Amino acid sequence: MTVAWWVVLLSIAGAIAGSFLSTIVVRWPEDRSVLRGRSACDGCGRTLAWWELVPIVSALAARGRCRACGARIDPRHLAFELGCAAIGTVSALVAPGIAGVAGALFGWLLLTLAVLDAAELWLPDPLVAALALTGLVGAVWSAPPLADRLIGGAAGFASLWAVATGYRLLRAREGLGGGDPKLFGAIGLWLGWRMLPPVLLLAGLVGIGLVLFQHLRGRAIAADDALPFGTFLSIAAYPAWLVMIGLPP
Repeated sequence: MTVAWWVVLLSIAGAIAGSFLSTIVVRWPEDRSVLRGRSACDGCGRTLAWWELVPIVSALAARGRCRACGARIDPRHLAFELGCAAIGTVSALVAPGIAGVAGALFGWLLLTLAVLDAAELWLPDPLVAALALTGLVGAVWSAPPLADRLIGGAAGFASLWAVATGYRLLRAREGLGGGDPKLFGAIGLWLGWRMLPPVLLLAGLVGIGLVLFQHLRGRAIAADDALPFGTFLSIAAYPAWLVMIGLPP
């Protein structure tokens, strides 16, 4: 299959994946089922027809409004479909083939976790577990080898767990959420131990950039303000995968 076909395939798959993952992001924090029941308008409850569920196309055609009641459609649906399509495109260009499929899946799960942590300060264990398990399976199709991934998983979890535990003992308060070490461990299972320091460094820079941006906007961030470190890790991890895939074996 040519690169162009891989781009088309993963772009479409990304839009479809984004349609489902956006439902998780919108419904799960509200304790609404993402697996049961047909898709319906959040405003009037009308069951949506199949042609209203075509990723990207339907959202653009509806202009962000329900055709029956005019209620605003949550913009995260379209944003997720576009974001996941873009991740699929980039993954296919960098690694056409099964490795690109794996990388796209990695990016889709990271995007979901990043948005949930940014909005809710929440990294759901089932999603982190899915990221970890797919990281182990990915060793069958692409680098790094399984041994590097296992070391990366253990090192990623242990390093942030040690930081969180030390901070709690010294300051008598939580410094990291309980999901952050698990997420870093899952990232290690995808990237291997060698890529963990660059990911951690980039995540820290993203966090510092956010603090500076908020400062420039006139919003001071106190020392005890909660920041979504899982979001920063997720943002840093996918570019690290792109770099890793491009490195010589």
